[in-house]
Amino acid sequence: MKKTLIGLLSLVLACSLAACTGGGNSQPPAGDGSSAASQGASASGTEGGTADQKIVWAIHNEADTLDPGISNSTFASPVLMNCYEGLMTYDADNNLVPGVAESYTVSDDGTEYVFTLRDGLKWSDGTDLTADDFIYAWTRVITPETGGKFSSLITDYVLNAKEFFTGAAAIEDVGFKALDAKTIQINTNAPIPYFLDVLVTFTWFPVKKDVVEASPDAWAKNADTFVCNGPFMASAITIGEGYVLVKNENYYNADKVKLQEINMRLIPDQATAVTAFESGEIDGLYEVAYDDIPRLKAESDEMYSISQFAHTYYIFNTKSGPLEDPRVRKALSLAIDRNQLIENVLQTTDKYATGIVSTGYMVEGIDYTDGRPDYEIQGGANLELAKQYLADAGYPGGEGFPKLTLSYYTNPNIKKLTEAMQQMWKENLGIDMDIATEEWKVYYDNVQAHNYDIAAMGWGADYLHPISFLECFISDSVNNNSQYANERYDALIREAMGITDPVKGKELMLQGEQILIGEDMALIPLYYRSRVLMMSDSVDGWFLTPLNIMYFKDAVELDS
Repeated sequence: MKKTLIGLLSLVLACSLAACTGGGNSQPPAGDGSSAASQGASASGTEGGTADQKIVWAIHNEADTLDPGISNSTFASPVLMNCYEGLMTYDADNNLVPGVAESYTVSDDGTEYVFTLRDGLKWSDGTDLTADDFIYAWTRVITPETGGKFSSLITDYVLNAKEFFTGAAAIEDVGFKALDAKTIQINTNAPIPYFLDVLVTFTWFPVKKDVVEASPDAWAKNADTFVCNGPFMASAITIGEGYVLVKNENYYNADKVKLQEINMRLIPDQATAVTAFESGEIDGLYEVAYDDIPRLKAESDEMYSISQFAHTYYIFNTKSGPLEDPRVRKALSLAIDRNQLIENVLQTTDKYATGIVSTGYMVEGIDYTDGRPDYEIQGGANLELAKQYLADAGYPGGEGFPKLTLSYYTNPNIKKLTEAMQQMWKENLGIDMDIATEEWKVYYDNVQAHNYDIAAMGWGADYLHPISFLECFISDSVNNNSQYANERYDALIREAMGITDPVKGKELMLQGEQILIGEDMALIPLYYRSRVLMMSDSVDGWFLTPLNIMYFKDAVELDS
């Protein structure tokens, strides 16, 4: 039978906005909707007997880059989160704990953090890792020429970091500095109730200055120069094949790391990966194709459905022809039968989405989404209203509506989703859409360049706070790929970022969602998702967080 692991959602996410913890990255739609837990028992104290401590785990997409200062892709996460460690990290129970920091203090006003690094920290090449390595990495991220896709994870929070990014301040004015080789001070521009959570993200990882500067464009493409500081290091980075990670003997906690090798083999087709798993060729796979879920649910006890703080949606290019009109965007969104997509097309147990923020975040014991308006979105198509919006926009029955393109990245699950939406718009609104697909790296470049009309996208929260979703649509956010801009929305969300009162923060964020979805329908909410994956019972101690971070640092291969 299928293993459904949902207990952590009520445990980890049932906390106030002022006290919650988390972490995460940028993610295109790929799975299903809402929590996670440590898998099996912790590897702690389990030696694995005579097993060779080598596993093969299938991934289905290559990362755009393995440079933590540049990438914002979930496809980089399995490598980066196992090869690096930041000031904060997660333990096997998904608790936020110090990582390479031994301890930290926070000022009474909540704007100054001082971190003390552990003794004897080393890079994977055996050289010393110091506080200056962090400062170099963060400075690099907020330097515009670097092209960091997630620079907002620093510029939105650190004092004067945004001013430095725009050229209005010197680096000496930015609120981070090394007090000595083991001590780092960070000053934020306001009290940020979830700032420690943000520090888990790979944007905040250190990088080694001499390695990066010797080959800025290629250092993260070659195992020999991919110097890192986490429990594993790369022994092979091969385009079209995947990544081989080996134990990093210079990791401060190396004695606790049991696995000697993780072969992250690239198998783009999930169905092929399932076949490889069932034949014993691989030990696990990152995503199960929707077509295989019903059979595996009945037959396998090695399939896991792990809920995520994540949302699959499609974004509008709000500057593309008729999509500039909110009435057109509302018509397209309301004409979608989300129940049909979930139950029949995808055959998952996901929950259909109305707002941008996923379910699962608690404010004083009440889910953030409880009582939130549905913004006229229903499980089934709200067809009468959709047709009215389209007619009001000047396209009654779809008459005169120009041919637009519905884009998605190569993925069998998203292909089914996209084709079903295309058919719904044809039948429900009389609108014909072209479909286009590309491999993820090319696809995402085009999305960022606004070379699309409507595009498959989504978000896995970077930290356990609604701002992680809402920040993506602030007009000047590096993650705003829809060209959406609303000054009232920007003001509300920016104010909410510094609110420590959870009730007041919730009020501001809900007002923001009312503008984003209720007034402007800047995206097409579809469903809150889960990660459905497979892992052999012979692999113990791995865990996936609610923020889609897969950790192998506590994993162990058991005797078969």
